[in-house]
Amino acid sequence: MKIDGTTVTIKGKVGEQSRTLPATMKIVLKDGVITVARPSDEPDQRALHGLTRSLLQNMVVGVSDGFSKRLELIGTGYRVQQKGKALEINVGYSHSIDILPMGDNTLAAEGQTFVVVSGPSKEDVGEQSARIRKLRKPNPYTGKGIKYSDEVIRRKAGKTAVGSGK
Repeated sequence: MKIDGTTVTIKGKVGEQSRTLPATMKIVLKDGVITVARPSDEPDQRALHGLTRSLLQNMVVGVSDGFSKRLELIGTGYRVQQKGKALEINVGYSHSIDILPMGDNTLAAEGQTFVVVSGPSKEDVGEQSARIRKLRKPNPYTGKGIKYSDEVIRRKAGKTAVGSGK
């Protein structure tokens, strides 16, 4: 770990991350513990203090353990296939879609209906997962689409179920 003014660089078994943090925060490394101090108790300084602490926490966890998100493809004919480091996804369009990993992310296909995005940066993993999900968002009427594995899709009643009150 290295602190150079407001730039913090952290290395770990999963990778290396570097980030420039707000200049008003004082970041100190002492005996393997990172401490963040704020100059005053103003509301904007308190918010920056919490943000800086969270960003450092995510960097440390990311380079030591890494982050991952799991997505599920639900629908007839919806499937994913590993193509080297990239993925080929078929989600009901006339063509298949190739997805390349962003930054240090790794993409893995589990079976034909699950995608795992993992990497050292929480932001990059979340961004890549959101872009994959955006290809075919879950439909609230049929439940088909790409969803996060822990996401619950609230189902809606169709027109025939709603309009049958004559």
